[in-house]
Amino acid sequence: MSRKLVRPRQGRMLAGVCAGLAQRFGMSAGMIRLLFLLSLLLPGTQVIVYLVLWILMPNEDTHTRY
Repeated sequence: MSRKLVRPRQGRMLAGVCAGLAQRFGMSAGMIRLLFLLSLLLPGTQVIVYLVLWILMPNEDTHTRY
């Protein structure tokens, strides 16, 4: 299990945010994706949070280089 919050190259669907969160917290990527989709039914800023994480989370290979 990776302890760093990065977007992996393998297992991405859109940007890798859900896959990165799943690796970080030891859950399946499918479960994180399902929770995100269910959260879209509630009012809030879920899409904005996703976009911010997409911008702030480094790619896996960029992060491991340094």
